[in-house]
Amino acid sequence: MIYIKIQYIALPVMTYEIHPIMKIKYELEYTLNTSPAILYSRLSTPEGLAEWFADNVNLMKGKFTFFWEGTKQQARVIKKKANKFIRFHWLDDEEDDTFFEFRIRTLELTGDVALLITDFAEEDERADAIDLWDTQISGLKQAIGL
Repeated sequence: MIYIKIQYIALPVMTYEIHPIMKIKYELEYTLNTSPAILYSRLSTPEGLAEWFADNVNLMKGKFTFFWEGTKQQARVIKKKANKFIRFHWLDDEEDDTFFEFRIRTLELTGDVALLITDFAEEDERADAIDLWDTQISGLKQAIGL
């Protein structure tokens, strides 16, 4: 007769929680030497946005469609006030509370116009997003003639 000794080793049970990747809100500020009305038209109309933000922009049934080198993305305006701010939400963004916003502020002491941008990005993509906004704002300055 042969005896076999079997030893059971208890392994810890490992559980994993899947957390959704959270986007972090960030804000940028740029000083522009232009009027709020001129700036707002570049931020809120398809023609104005096509000058600096995307290759082409269409507006149909309340949806802005932005085209970049063969790709497109849609957004809806969720809040706006003429010559003050406009807030968009990307339609493919699963997080309902994220947006990107352009806010125009006139600085009291100098009278300069400041463009405040609020956006959301994942922590590891925030630096790239800021670089992209810097590039976009350079295009906006050119479109305005600054």
